[in-house]
Amino acid sequence: MNDEAIVTLYWERSESAIEETAAKYGRYCHSIAYNILYNEEDAKECVNDTYMSAWNSMPPHRPEILSTFLGKITRRISLKKWRYKNAEKRGGGEVPLALEELMECIPAGGHIGERIEAEEISKVISEFLLKLKDTERRVFVLRYWYLKSVVDISKQFGFSESKVKSILYRVRLRLLEYLKKEGMFDE
Repeated sequence: MNDEAIVTLYWERSESAIEETAAKYGRYCHSIAYNILYNEEDAKECVNDTYMSAWNSMPPHRPEILSTFLGKITRRISLKKWRYKNAEKRGGGEVPLALEELMECIPAGGHIGERIEAEEISKVISEFLLKLKDTERRVFVLRYWYLKSVVDISKQFGFSESKVKSILYRVRLRLLEYLKKEGMFDE
């Protein structure tokens, strides 16, 4: 079933909208949640919460790209669950590593997850990403959006881990300079 038909099912309040969403995007959403939480049960719960959130937001919202819409919801829910579960813990997992890597590029103030989702910074980062070479952009997005490990990214691209780390480091430096140039830092 195509995305437009699935969205129409939501607008018609048909319960088959959830079934069709699960059939088409269940694995995609699960992958996002699991890469953040590294817990099968929590990932399944976040995916189910994604379906509920999609149900509650359509109507009135009609997403243009259903996969992106569902991915954003899953990521937000999963990060919220991760923050809740790790409120008093430090270390472990890809989430703190990836966010720590980005901290030097994102202006101070507020929780890093909240700052990344801020509309203005998101817009500037999106503009920056469009200027990158395809491979650099894909590596960056896999690491900092999907929170994939360096090992997983290196396997996916057939690169050494050091090459992936080097790509990420160079892109972060360029992002920092771009954010400064765009006035995202109070200097």
